[in-house]
Amino acid sequence: MDRLESMSILLTVAEAGSLSAAARRLKTPLTTVSRKISDLEGYLKTQLLNRSSRRITLTDAGKSYVAASKRILEEVAEAERTATGEYTAPKGELNVTAPTVFGRLYLVPVLSDFLRAYPDIDVRLTLSNRQINLTEEGMDAALRVGTLPDSTLIATRIGEIHRVFAASPAYLKTRGTPQKPADLAGHDCVGVQGFTGQSFWSLADDAELPVRYRLTVNSTDAALEAAEAGIGIISVFSHHVASSFREGRLVPILTDLKRQRLPISLVRTSVGYLPLKLRAFLDFVTPRLNARLSRDA
Repeated sequence: MDRLESMSILLTVAEAGSLSAAARRLKTPLTTVSRKISDLEGYLKTQLLNRSSRRITLTDAGKSYVAASKRILEEVAEAERTATGEYTAPKGELNVTAPTVFGRLYLVPVLSDFLRAYPDIDVRLTLSNRQINLTEEGMDAALRVGTLPDSTLIATRIGEIHRVFAASPAYLKTRGTPQKPADLAGHDCVGVQGFTGQSFWSLADDAELPVRYRLTVNSTDAALEAAEAGIGIISVFSHHVASSFREGRLVPILTDLKRQRLPISLVRTSVGYLPLKLRAFLDFVTPRLNARLSRDA
């Protein structure tokens, strides 16, 4: 059995969604595609596909094997191009993930420049606040916010974010600017479900400041809009309010207080050969994200 061929067929089946669609894409008889998959499952002694009359889905083992197969096939192709001297420019598809808000505000603008600089590279960006497993879900790189657990991932720190207090100039003109932490108790505040305490805000030393939420929302975007409308003071991370500060829609308050700081890291798996497309991405994105974070610090 040609395992590389079988891996390639399995990848096509996973992408096409059915054996018949994969057979058409590969211009190979359906019976051959089915037999190759069955032979691979027999060799691995595990089921890779859940088969139904309409569509196939990957089992948990299939998902892991597909992710590994994709990485292996890309590395083999990359090594062959390099060895034969045919490799002239980075090319292929990159799978990248980032936290939703941070990715939208910081990574997407950098990707715009990256795609213009590398026309033969396509990027599939997944914005999610869920901690995605790079190996199991076939990701090439990820932006991570916060302290990284010990793992086999290779991480490059590109900057940090910190919590800030902010309010609109109109609100502060009407209600006055807090001069010390205790003053917050007498102000209207905007809370974010799951992001701020139920009735308090925290400092870097875990001290809790009691506050009154006149409005509680379930997203930082809504909290920003509420603060800009003059409803009250917000406590968010620096990247949430960077553009609002630059454009004067919000201003920072109590800036001398030490607030929570979190590192921003660009991580990748440490397994095997580093494809040139990924190296190009890391070299391009790292300094530009660092510059944007430094600008907004």
